[in-house]
Amino acid sequence: MSLRTQYEFTLPRGYVDREGAVHRSGTMRLATARDELEPLRDPTIQGPDDPRLTIVVLARVVERLGTLELVTPHEIENLFAADLAYLQDFYGVINFGTQDEFDAFLAEHAEAGPATGVGPDPETAPAGQESAPEARADGGREGSSSSDAGPQGRPGRSAIQEIPTETR
Repeated sequence: MSLRTQYEFTLPRGYVDREGAVHRSGTMRLATARDELEPLRDPTIQGPDDPRLTIVVLARVVERLGTLELVTPHEIENLFAADLAYLQDFYGVINFGTQDEFDAFLAEHAEAGPATGVGPDPETAPAGQESAPEARADGGREGSSSSDAGPQGRPGRSAIQEIPTETR
């Protein structure tokens, strides 16, 4: 039996690069202790509660995003909020969850399908013609409400709710 260390994912909306191409599928690897500790040595990170820490850690473990073979903090910072929330949850379930929680996460997101906005399908739209993301008054993800709990009991929420109150 071998240990699975890489997991494929599909973002709900997708990263839109400078040329207007949408990148939705990707690969994330399991995090190492170094992936979580090394960013704390970065002088731009103010400590374990710094919201930028999430960005730096995700950039270290996301190995591919669409056709991008190198994912940096720049790409993670420019994700839509729903995609950042998805990657945070995905990171949690592959690194700390059980196989049942991973399966439930995949089932939950397969049922919801990709988020859609008004306009053409972002996967097939010509460059510069992507659909606009749908705004949600509650800041939650598509297909969830503040009373819905994910596989780890985390309700749908906006990324700002992850930032400690004293830093807002």
